[in-house]
Amino acid sequence: MDDRLDRSRIPRHIGIIMDGNGRWANARGFERTVGHAAGEQSIFETIDDCLELGVEWLTVYAFSTENWNRSAEEVDFLMAFNESLLVRHRDSVGEKGVRLHFIGLSEDERVPVRVSERMAESERLTAGNTNMHVVFAFNYGGRAEIAEATRRIAERAAAGTLDPASVTQETVADHLYLPDMPEPELIIRTSGEQRLSNFLLWQSAYSELVFTPVLWPDFDQAALIDCLVEYQSRDRRFGTARDISAEDASH
Repeated sequence: MDDRLDRSRIPRHIGIIMDGNGRWANARGFERTVGHAAGEQSIFETIDDCLELGVEWLTVYAFSTENWNRSAEEVDFLMAFNESLLVRHRDSVGEKGVRLHFIGLSEDERVPVRVSERMAESERLTAGNTNMHVVFAFNYGGRAEIAEATRRIAERAAAGTLDPASVTQETVADHLYLPDMPEPELIIRTSGEQRLSNFLLWQSAYSELVFTPVLWPDFDQAALIDCLVEYQSRDRRFGTARDISAEDASH
């Protein structure tokens, strides 16, 4: 590992917006789907790198609620690709002690039943693993997650099991897709785009955002370490004022 990296300051939870597959493919004269396939290796190499670094949680944006607006051919490919990815990698990841989770609109009828079944199987088969949690945000949108949380809170209030006056930020957090998931200290987006695109909107309130120009299929250990070094250079204050030394104040 890189000497620039402080192993004592590794984020507990990293979120990654895996962007640039299509541009990677187009730059090489391929169809966009080739880029998605090329990005597969980056996913599992990043899981291995995070395991080595001691990261406890890794969340990757696999398919957003907005991705349904892409061409039917690309959507069909992504559905089949995600199913195949689970079949081919679930056991090897599980053997490393990784627990798999899936967050998103799981009851959406547009998601093929076979894909939903693979996700449920993967969660069940890896439920006892404790080395690291890997979360696939699939058919996921941050706004949809918050809306779903508020709907469940409203249902409880209507049923008389929750006093509306007692609802707090913690109440909302407890009704998110995966309440036990800690908030990410770091969110990485590849490909140079600089926006969250509806990813972990509630959880990212105080996340450090690092944007790298590296396209996702080219994202490797060196790119991950560059992002971590950038993260470690930040002064995380959570809304508090920066301490100003007497020397600073004199200038």
